[in-house]
Amino acid sequence: MSSTGPSDPAAPDAAHRRNKRVALICFTAFVGMIGAAYAAVPLYKAFCQVTGFDGTVSRADKAPETVLSRKLEIRFDANTRDLPWTFKAEQVSQEIRLGQTAMAFFEVTNTADHPITGRAVYNVVPESAGAYFRKLQCFCFSDQTLRAGETIRFPMVYFVDPEFASDFETKGKSEVTLSYTFFPSPDQSGAKKLAAAQLDAPSALGGKARAGL
Repeated sequence: MSSTGPSDPAAPDAAHRRNKRVALICFTAFVGMIGAAYAAVPLYKAFCQVTGFDGTVSRADKAPETVLSRKLEIRFDANTRDLPWTFKAEQVSQEIRLGQTAMAFFEVTNTADHPITGRAVYNVVPESAGAYFRKLQCFCFSDQTLRAGETIRFPMVYFVDPEFASDFETKGKSEVTLSYTFFPSPDQSGAKKLAAAQLDAPSALGGKARAGL
């Protein structure tokens, strides 16, 4: 006969412990899934920026040698997600010629009481324009760390490849929108170092504007 029959008081305790272990495993898996989903957004954007997939702009090493007479209106959009920053484009739009190098400016302010590192991801609409919208200089190429209350003005240098005019998916388009979103960077080591440095030099706290890049 079993020594742990229905009347055995140890049986409910063992079952309770098993249930707690199962609940803990489920909770850990759930938290892991949420973390993976959160990280997937900037990781997906980073993948798109490398491949040009999903309307994402690519980086260029030099400007094109040909500038066409055809003009295109570039509109700008600036957003933040889960980040206590204000972020805006200084210009609503610019009119450029295909192949022409242009510069736009963006302003970001850290409204938190501590340094934070952010990462900007971006894409263009229509998606078919992503292969032709190229950047020579951009704050989105690397993480950006801002002191508490600090404002930075960032330039962005870009062009639209003249081949935009010959692609059947884009040649009829007259407007392209470039959209940025700043996320918290997974790597906050720069912000932590800055916070530690500010403790040693309180007079170096943020609140003043500086030029980015």
